[in-house]
Amino acid sequence: MNEFDIENQDDQKIASADSSRRAAKWFNYGTIVAAIIPVPLFIFWTGLSMLIYALNKHHPNPMVGNYTQKAAYRFYGVAGASVAVAVFFPPHIIYYLVVWAIAALILIPASLRDIYLINHDAWHDVVIEPHKPFADLESI
Repeated sequence: MNEFDIENQDDQKIASADSSRRAAKWFNYGTIVAAIIPVPLFIFWTGLSMLIYALNKHHPNPMVGNYTQKAAYRFYGVAGASVAVAVFFPPHIIYYLVVWAIAALILIPASLRDIYLINHDAWHDVVIEPHKPFADLESI
Protein backbone atom coordinates (compact mmCIF):
# COMPACT_ATOMS: atom_id res chain seq x y z
CA MET A 1 0.00 0.00 0.00
CA ASN A 2 1.26 3.42 -0.95
CA GLU A 3 1.30 6.03 1.82
CA PHE A 4 -0.55 8.39 -0.51
CA ASP A 5 -3.28 5.85 -1.30
CA ILE A 6 -6.14 7.64 0.46
CA GLU A 7 -8.80 5.04 -0.32
CA ASN A 8 -7.01 2.25 1.58
CA GLN A 9 -5.96 4.05 4.74
CA ASP A 10 -7.92 2.56 7.62
CA ASP A 11 -5.91 3.86 10.55
CA GLN A 12 -7.78 6.06 12.98
CA LYS A 13 -6.17 9.16 14.38
CA ILE A 14 -6.80 10.74 17.74
CA ALA A 15 -7.14 14.42 18.58
CA SER A 16 -5.86 14.51 22.13
CA ALA A 17 -7.58 16.47 24.86
CA ASP A 18 -4.46 18.60 25.35
CA SER A 19 -4.20 19.56 21.68
CA SER A 20 -7.92 20.38 21.59
CA ARG A 21 -7.61 22.57 24.68
CA ARG A 22 -4.60 24.33 23.16
CA ALA A 23 -6.40 24.91 19.84
CA ALA A 24 -9.42 26.38 21.65
CA LYS A 25 -7.19 29.01 23.26
CA TRP A 26 -5.44 30.27 20.10
CA PHE A 27 -8.04 32.85 19.12
CA ASN A 28 -8.19 34.29 22.63
CA TYR A 29 -4.40 34.57 22.91
CA GLY A 30 -4.20 36.39 19.59
CA THR A 31 -6.97 38.75 20.61
CA ILE A 32 -5.26 39.62 23.89
CA VAL A 33 -1.93 40.36 22.21
CA ALA A 34 -3.62 42.41 19.48
CA ALA A 35 -5.57 44.42 22.05
CA ILE A 36 -2.46 45.17 24.13
CA ILE A 37 -0.34 46.24 21.12
CA PRO A 38 -2.90 47.59 18.66
CA VAL A 39 -0.58 49.10 16.06
CA PRO A 40 0.14 47.13 13.87
CA LEU A 41 -0.87 43.85 15.54
CA PHE A 42 -4.63 44.54 15.59
CA ILE A 43 -4.61 44.91 11.81
CA PHE A 44 -2.48 41.78 11.28
CA TRP A 45 -4.54 39.81 13.79
CA THR A 46 -7.71 40.68 11.89
CA GLY A 47 -6.32 38.81 8.89
CA LEU A 48 -4.62 35.97 10.77
CA SER A 49 -7.68 35.43 12.95
CA MET A 50 -9.65 34.42 9.85
CA LEU A 51 -7.18 31.59 9.28
CA ILE A 52 -7.34 30.51 12.93
CA TYR A 53 -11.14 30.60 12.78
CA ALA A 54 -11.22 28.51 9.59
CA LEU A 55 -8.82 25.93 11.05
CA ASN A 56 -10.56 25.59 14.39
CA LYS A 57 -14.24 25.99 13.57
CA HIS A 58 -14.37 22.50 12.07
CA HIS A 59 -11.99 20.86 14.52
CA PRO A 60 -12.81 17.19 15.26
CA ASN A 61 -13.62 18.20 18.83
CA PRO A 62 -16.77 20.37 18.61
CA MET A 63 -15.88 22.22 21.82
CA VAL A 64 -12.93 23.83 20.00
CA GLY A 65 -15.28 25.17 17.35
CA ASN A 66 -17.70 26.52 19.95
CA TYR A 67 -15.02 28.39 21.91
CA THR A 68 -13.44 29.71 18.70
CA GLN A 69 -16.79 30.90 17.36
CA LYS A 70 -17.61 32.69 20.60
CA ALA A 71 -14.22 34.46 20.61
CA ALA A 72 -14.53 35.35 16.94
CA TYR A 73 -17.99 36.86 17.30
CA ARG A 74 -16.72 39.00 20.15
CA PHE A 75 -13.57 40.12 18.32
CA TYR A 76 -15.24 40.87 14.98
CA GLY A 77 -18.13 42.64 16.70
CA VAL A 78 -15.82 44.96 18.62
CA ALA A 79 -13.55 45.52 15.61
CA GLY A 80 -16.50 46.28 13.33
CA ALA A 81 -18.11 48.63 15.82
CA SER A 82 -14.77 50.40 16.32
CA VAL A 83 -14.38 50.99 12.60
CA ALA A 84 -17.97 52.16 12.22
CA VAL A 85 -17.58 54.66 15.05
CA ALA A 86 -14.05 55.82 14.13
CA VAL A 87 -15.12 56.81 10.61
CA PHE A 88 -16.79 59.90 12.05
CA PHE A 89 -13.87 61.03 14.25
CA PRO A 90 -11.90 64.18 13.58
CA PRO A 91 -8.19 63.59 12.93
CA HIS A 92 -7.08 63.69 16.57
CA ILE A 93 -5.31 60.77 18.19
CA ILE A 94 -7.20 61.04 21.48
CA TYR A 95 -10.43 59.75 19.91
CA TYR A 96 -8.71 56.68 18.56
CA LEU A 97 -7.03 56.03 21.91
CA VAL A 98 -10.42 56.13 23.61
CA VAL A 99 -11.86 53.60 21.14
CA TRP A 100 -8.79 51.39 21.61
CA ALA A 101 -9.16 51.55 25.41
CA ILE A 102 -12.85 50.64 25.22
CA ALA A 103 -12.09 47.76 22.84
CA ALA A 104 -9.32 46.51 25.14
CA LEU A 105 -11.64 46.75 28.16
CA ILE A 106 -14.16 44.55 26.36
CA LEU A 107 -11.82 42.05 24.67
CA ILE A 108 -9.13 41.35 27.27
CA PRO A 109 -11.32 40.40 30.27
CA ALA A 110 -13.67 38.35 28.08
CA SER A 111 -10.74 36.51 26.48
CA LEU A 112 -9.17 35.84 29.87
CA ARG A 113 -12.51 34.50 31.09
CA ASP A 114 -12.71 32.18 28.07
CA ILE A 115 -9.17 30.92 28.69
CA TYR A 116 -10.13 30.21 32.31
CA LEU A 117 -13.25 28.33 31.18
CA ILE A 118 -11.27 26.38 28.59
CA ASN A 119 -8.70 25.36 31.21
CA HIS A 120 -11.41 24.20 33.62
CA ASP A 121 -13.66 22.43 31.10
CA ALA A 122 -13.66 18.63 30.78
CA TRP A 123 -11.74 17.75 27.61
CA HIS A 124 -11.61 14.26 26.12
CA ASP A 125 -9.67 12.59 23.33
CA VAL A 126 -11.60 12.45 20.06
CA VAL A 127 -11.22 9.64 17.54
CA ILE A 128 -10.97 10.91 13.99
CA GLU A 129 -12.58 8.47 11.58
CA PRO A 130 -10.72 8.21 8.26
CA HIS A 131 -12.56 9.68 5.31
CA LYS A 132 -13.72 7.12 2.77
CA PRO A 133 -14.13 8.83 -0.58
CA PHE A 134 -17.19 7.66 -2.47
CA ALA A 135 -18.18 5.31 0.40
CA ASP A 136 -21.78 6.41 0.03
CA LEU A 137 -21.76 5.30 -3.62
CA GLU A 138 -20.78 1.70 -2.79
CA SER A 139 -24.33 0.86 -1.75
CA ILE A 140 -25.73 1.81 -5.14
